[in-house]
Amino acid sequence: MEMLSFDPQKGTTLKALVYHGPGMRAFEERPDPVMSEPTDAIVRIAHTTLCGTDLHIMQGDVPTVAPGRILGHEGVGIVEAVGASVLGFQVGDHVLVSCITSCGRCVNCKKGMPSHCQEGGGWILGNLIDGTQAERVRIPYADHSLYAIPPDVDEMTLVMLSDILPTGFECGVLSGRVKPGDTLAIVGAGPIGLAALLTAQFYSPADIFMIDVDDNRLEWARRFGATRLMNNRDGGAAERVMALTEGRGVDVAIEAIGQPASFDICQAVVAAGGHLANIGVHGKPVQLNLDKLWSHNITLTTRLVDTTSTHMLLKTVTAGRLDPRPLITHRFALNQIMQAYDTFGQAMQERALKVVISSAS
Repeated sequence: MEMLSFDPQKGTTLKALVYHGPGMRAFEERPDPVMSEPTDAIVRIAHTTLCGTDLHIMQGDVPTVAPGRILGHEGVGIVEAVGASVLGFQVGDHVLVSCITSCGRCVNCKKGMPSHCQEGGGWILGNLIDGTQAERVRIPYADHSLYAIPPDVDEMTLVMLSDILPTGFECGVLSGRVKPGDTLAIVGAGPIGLAALLTAQFYSPADIFMIDVDDNRLEWARRFGATRLMNNRDGGAAERVMALTEGRGVDVAIEAIGQPASFDICQAVVAAGGHLANIGVHGKPVQLNLDKLWSHNITLTTRLVDTTSTHMLLKTVTAGRLDPRPLITHRFALNQIMQAYDTFGQAMQERALKVVISSAS
């Protein structure tokens, strides 16, 4: 799509990746963000990235995203302006942008579920309001939606803490109740599945099956600690998991793709008394096989990340106990973001995991 123009006489502009409906995107000029509430901050984005959810948006799977929306819900940057009520940040601070916006005071935020913030928060960046795939972004409820970045830290790496690491950890590992000695299967060796793999090892599972159709991603899974790799190109991964577990199945099955076929694998391999944790964004209905599972004593969880683990993960990464740097396989300048989408959308051919987009200044 051709770049659209914005009249500079009517206000200052920025460059951004804009969604124009399923299959349509453009890198174009848009008006600069302005603060609308005293709790807002304006952040100049230094590094952002693309998420599998962005691809789902482009496929039309997330109808809440309206044409004309600037996409993106991940990033690090520098605070350029703060509202009068912002207490924890000041101009010049280097910050991590959370994919979840939290008012910090409503019932849901107080009970640790800011993904369902009742005061206009939750997952709104790149969804209900303009997001981070731009030179600057407005962050509502800045005190509860930004994290201070410690000095002397690789800020590009910290982009992995905006979404994928807390998502893999909270929606996969914590919801799946992974514990020492468990047998774990992760269906999907993309960035979210690999984030679940990395953080599952906090709890020392005994055996980790990684299932995908991409040998390159499976090799990355092996490097990140998976003990058994299964290419499901022939559709036989579930049967092989059951054979290797002597018909018992796995204690925890994590769905990290968002497709009916991947959910079916999880249903087929979860053991009696086990946990099936769904992470993937599903744009189509799936069949829940209750005729087989009703007596199986399983727990099925669905979840949108709350990012309540971000402080812990930030400390773990800065201490060198968790290293997400290898997840970044491609780097682009902001004016190359259309190419970045093409690369990320053809991950198998391009051997891509996470792509990072950096502003020139």
